[in-house]
Amino acid sequence: MPSHRTDLRSIARRAMVERGLLPEFSPAAMAELARVQAAATDQGTGIRDLTGLLWSSIDNDDSRDLDQLTVAESHADRSVTILVAIADVDALVTKESALDIHAKHNTTSVYTSGGMFPMLPEKLSTDLTSLGEGHDRLAVVVKMVIAEDGAILSSTLFRALVRNHAKLAYNSVAAWLAGEASEPEWVKAVSGLDGQLRLQDQVAQRLKARRHEEGALSLETIEPRAVFEGEVLTNLKVEQKNRAKELIEDFMIAANQATASYLKGKGMPSFRRILRSPERWQRIVEVAARWGEHLPSEPDAKALEVFLVARRKADPLRFPDLSLAIVKLIGRGEYVLDQSKDGSPEHFGLAVKGYTHSTAPNRRFPDLITQRLIKAALAGESTPYRPEELKYLADHCTEKENDAEKVERQLRKSAAALLLESRIGQRFDAIVTGASDRGTWVRLLEPPVEGRLVTGERGLDVGDKVQVELMSTDVERGYIDFIRVGL
Repeated sequence: MPSHRTDLRSIARRAMVERGLLPEFSPAAMAELARVQAAATDQGTGIRDLTGLLWSSIDNDDSRDLDQLTVAESHADRSVTILVAIADVDALVTKESALDIHAKHNTTSVYTSGGMFPMLPEKLSTDLTSLGEGHDRLAVVVKMVIAEDGAILSSTLFRALVRNHAKLAYNSVAAWLAGEASEPEWVKAVSGLDGQLRLQDQVAQRLKARRHEEGALSLETIEPRAVFEGEVLTNLKVEQKNRAKELIEDFMIAANQATASYLKGKGMPSFRRILRSPERWQRIVEVAARWGEHLPSEPDAKALEVFLVARRKADPLRFPDLSLAIVKLIGRGEYVLDQSKDGSPEHFGLAVKGYTHSTAPNRRFPDLITQRLIKAALAGESTPYRPEELKYLADHCTEKENDAEKVERQLRKSAAALLLESRIGQRFDAIVTGASDRGTWVRLLEPPVEGRLVTGERGLDVGDKVQVELMSTDVERGYIDFIRVGL
């Protein structure tokens, strides 16, 4: 019996090493880990006991590295207080420890079809520093008061002890919120949780609506996830956006803004996560013109959002491919050091200013850096990172995040090649996703696999429907080649 999972994991290890990422923890890090026997629950000074609040987590069905909990409280003026608890990873992973040095090298967990390579050992990230169900854990809490129109009226940060009362999953919560399924078991089991989640959903929708009014972009790309039966790869499944994912996404965006504002108010140098105004805007204008839409000559997020909403409504089948083209033209996000006293660098895609990464310290090193800055500010201490150190780390984290994304993308291609390698000669319906001097690319409608069209590409453009025949695959390199048929 083949072990596709093992084969893909081997490819992932090689890809990580080629990109300068470490797939294994050092002996020093493992020795340090062996000395950690329990979660940090020291009450200390100024740490509030909020274990009695109805905290819950919503994540992927199989996630155990839980970084955030949320809870809400409504007020008579129709405003709502949202609390976001973020796992206090720094309580066990101290700066410049062996575990921290590994995390600083990779800067992120790497999620591949061959398995996950965590930034921190699973004893920590899925247990002792995870906000696991039923456990008391230290956290940094972001408190925000949100008006009926989605405006954030006030925000503050503090440390607290929290307890996750229900570990929930995106898909089941989303189906219930949309009225497509009955209550998930944990929602039934925990008194008051149904009303709590509906309130959170309402507030998240307010936040989302306000951001999109201000030009946040409605983008939807296809990233298939490998599906296994035992060790055998059987399918690729596209993960869809849903109400529960949006709920967490919108709260995390708000919490990251509040964190950036807090650090600025304390005079702390800090990271910002930015997406610069696109240099290739003229090319975006040309893409919009194909559909008869006119965009301004200068970058305008609101105008681009109007175009995207119209295209999703007009052609939902091709919209993910348009989204991907726009994402590539906008460019990559990056980390920068911000020491400004007033205006903050902007995140073009989210239509927000003063944005950082703070809500996933088990999975991303920039969030752990930010957490240390927050804790120093709360304690009235000096910054644990010198400005020149933060400048280096911002560049380093951007570089390694890009390396990790390339590994993940390569493994998606390798999984696709592995799934199709027994189907050479079969024909498929496809859509053209790329057409340039560098080559023509197509995406199959089912399974959702992309490959290169090596013959018959003349006259094709992005969005055209074609029939193709699978000619060859290369699992190690993730290559899939098609020829056009039915000419």
